[in-house]
Amino acid sequence: MGAFGGRAAIAGIGATEFSKNSGRSELALAAEAVRAALDDAGLAPGDVDGMVTFTMDTSPEIGVARAAGIGELSFFSRVHYGGGAACATVLQAALAVAAGVARAVVCYRAFNERSGRRFGAGVRHREPSAEGVALGWSLPFGLLTPASWVAVQASRYLHLHGLEPEVFGHVAVTARRYAATNPAAYFHGRPVTLAEHAASRWIAEPLRLLDCCQETDGGQAFVVTSTERARTLRHPPAVITAAAQGAAAGQEQMTSFYRGEPGRLPEAGVVARRLWRDSGLRPSDIDVGILYDHFTPHVLMQLEEFGFCAPGGAGEFVAADRLPLNTHGGQLGEAYLHGMNGIAEAVRQLRGSAANQVADVAHVLVTAGTGVPTSGLLLGADG
Repeated sequence: MGAFGGRAAIAGIGATEFSKNSGRSELALAAEAVRAALDDAGLAPGDVDGMVTFTMDTSPEIGVARAAGIGELSFFSRVHYGGGAACATVLQAALAVAAGVARAVVCYRAFNERSGRRFGAGVRHREPSAEGVALGWSLPFGLLTPASWVAVQASRYLHLHGLEPEVFGHVAVTARRYAATNPAAYFHGRPVTLAEHAASRWIAEPLRLLDCCQETDGGQAFVVTSTERARTLRHPPAVITAAAQGAAAGQEQMTSFYRGEPGRLPEAGVVARRLWRDSGLRPSDIDVGILYDHFTPHVLMQLEEFGFCAPGGAGEFVAADRLPLNTHGGQLGEAYLHGMNGIAEAVRQLRGSAANQVADVAHVLVTAGTGVPTSGLLLGADG
């Protein structure tokens, strides 16, 4: 069963309220989420000896440890590339647990992404760096925001497969349908129709407003420990069956327009091959898919890269509801937490406690941000 052999599991999940103006510091959000995850697991702060977060997180591990009452740390790590880091935080934690470097590792992410720095505003200033030089090939041509970068890929995807922008609406409608019945979702009680999707204003053609994830203030955290230890805690373990990171050849950050076919997500393919190989599972074994949905076209492309359907067939796949997809509402409907809230939903589905619970869930696929070096998880029920 790959590098982990089911030896590590997610034993606790915790989150703050998801809002548009938290009124609190990002450190306060991080500490609240961490404490909630520990309480969910039935562990004390002193039980934690490792922490993992994103390079983009403003709350350092030692600061969160002090704020949450955590003592000595023997392991701490960070993962780069924005939303692509989500599942990789759990990978790093699981590696530490499996290697005996740490016994209980907390993964966290917290930001005021709506009331503070808004990623959707795009690139306004960039210090000289290798990453900045790479962006220099696209920024002077007006490609300044994530939406504009993905719009190039989306246009190519539509052209390759002879599709119209309305195909993206199936993803938006599915996410908001689940969000409408999830009390924690920002869009609780507010589903949308295909007609409303098609009528929403253009952001960067062919992307409309309802093709773009929201902006959120909030925090999310998990506790990763050994599967054996997790069995003694408050909830059934969400076993880490497989975990992987992936960067494709010629990878750039959401502006990989010069590496071959721009209408695909080869970094997702790298992760998919590793997850299927290490787990022995196949798409037909997956009961719920939690796919990173910062923009609707990338959900379709991921379904194709992971082998759930043929190239160009993902719109029909989603429309036919062949796989429960982003049952919390995703980042389109619940909250934009850089994908961390999707991992929490996977755990709830395995526990049987999700707002939109799917029957008899044994295997959940979770993916992280695409268009950047990315990561993925296969989580399974214990036993």
